[in-house]
Amino acid sequence: MGKRRILVVEDDPDIGNMLQTYFESQGFEISVAVRGQEALSLTRHFLPHLIVLDIILPDLDGYEICRQLRSSSRTGHIPILFLTQRDERRDRLAGLELGADDYITKPFDIEELRLRVMNAMSRAEQESLTDPHTGLPTSRQIQNRLEEILPRKGWSMLNCRLMHFDSYRSAYGDSACDDFLRFTSDLILQTVDELGAPDDFIGYAGGDSFVVVTEEARAAALDAQLKDRFKQSIPGKYSYVDQQRGYLTVRNAAGAEARMPLVSLAVSVIHASQHNFSDVRQITELAASAGPAGG
Repeated sequence: MGKRRILVVEDDPDIGNMLQTYFESQGFEISVAVRGQEALSLTRHFLPHLIVLDIILPDLDGYEICRQLRSSSRTGHIPILFLTQRDERRDRLAGLELGADDYITKPFDIEELRLRVMNAMSRAEQESLTDPHTGLPTSRQIQNRLEEILPRKGWSMLNCRLMHFDSYRSAYGDSACDDFLRFTSDLILQTVDELGAPDDFIGYAGGDSFVVVTEEARAAALDAQLKDRFKQSIPGKYSYVDQQRGYLTVRNAAGAEARMPLVSLAVSVIHASQHNFSDVRQITELAASAGPAGG
């Protein structure tokens, strides 16, 4: 499994540096933001598995950051742990009412903080809110998002599949596949962040499938750009030999060697304007049966 990501939002450089050093020594990937707007931007780019959030910041306070993150379909699933000097009951309640997962006051015990972080991440994964490999919302959250948009007009869903991913697993192993999933999620996040809107939804449906929900006017550009960027970036995921010959050599069920294509990204696009959906299951069944266009 790739490193889990933590975003620390803290304007005190001593605390920020200490948390970064400590959690990196525990095997996490850490980003630090010192202002609220920076935290919101980093969350969209970095998509952390958890956010450690100070309340008192130079621009937006932690409560407003929490409110904005919780109100967005792209970031609403991320566990948030408030870290602050405030120890009054009303402050703790205010944070929890906004959807924070936990609350710890300064000065704090670093081991206690680590345990609270681990517990919050575990809860999110056990409740099928966050995928541990990609940090993206999982099938349960995808279902919730589709239920929200079902009665609306003008939306589109991109079903993105990694074709021949099983062959890649056979050739390179589970650890490399975890890195490949993270690579794909990052590529989708960056593309949607540049061409989409802040509230466009990105989810990991499991296996080889990702989902993007956006407005119909943006779907075509996202479709084309995702496939183009994937094709440009994919050589780095293979050995030099596999890159040069353009295929993988794997053994089939009978033990014989077989040539398999390299992984490609295929996208099928569903437009609400072209259908009359009355149930989320109709959307998912159409996505499963649609023949995705490869890139």
